[in-house]
Amino acid sequence: MRKVSSKCKQCRREGAKLFLKGERCKSAKCAMIKKNYKPGVHGPKRAMTKLSAYGKQLREKQKAKRIYGMLEAQFYNLAKKAMKNKKDAGKTMLALLEKRFDNVIYRLKLAPSRIAARQLISHSQFTINGRTVNIASYTTKLGDQIKVKETKSKSKYWEKIKEAIKNEKDIPTWLALDNKNLTAQITAEPNVEDVANFIDSSLIIGFYSR
Repeated sequence: MRKVSSKCKQCRREGAKLFLKGERCKSAKCAMIKKNYKPGVHGPKRAMTKLSAYGKQLREKQKAKRIYGMLEAQFYNLAKKAMKNKKDAGKTMLALLEKRFDNVIYRLKLAPSRIAARQLISHSQFTINGRTVNIASYTTKLGDQIKVKETKSKSKYWEKIKEAIKNEKDIPTWLALDNKNLTAQITAEPNVEDVANFIDSSLIIGFYSR
């Protein structure tokens, strides 16, 4: 069952901005600015509690799972798949997370959040290599061509998006976007170093390796 509690409470629980609500997370309305402590009546006190090694692993796993909007079973299966790479399971896991279709749409700035990206995907707004893909967890591959369907691209939403991203510079180097035609391509493997600055994948691998 998908987590439906307040997105702001999820950020406060992890003690970090998870960017679950798009532009609101970048504004002064962000809960991490107003209430930078754990949710609940004992929140400020709990913020000072030291975590055990297991607790750190658990919290890092929960943080990553919430960032990418995944269920436990999905996250577990992805971790096990990454762990088949004995040399660098952590980087493999981050790459698999980044290549999820919903994350790619979010990284391309075609949706303000991964939640919004999943909704667009489920409504069959996109094609990959000419075929409709409506599964948010689909793993994209190098060379994949992503396009907003022509029958959908004339909507007000996409007209606003085209205007918003026409001068967008903050798109990962492994993705190429043609904002005029609402098409994109995966041109390289994800650069996971940027993600690694925010997610310690070694803790997650350690959690599932117990």
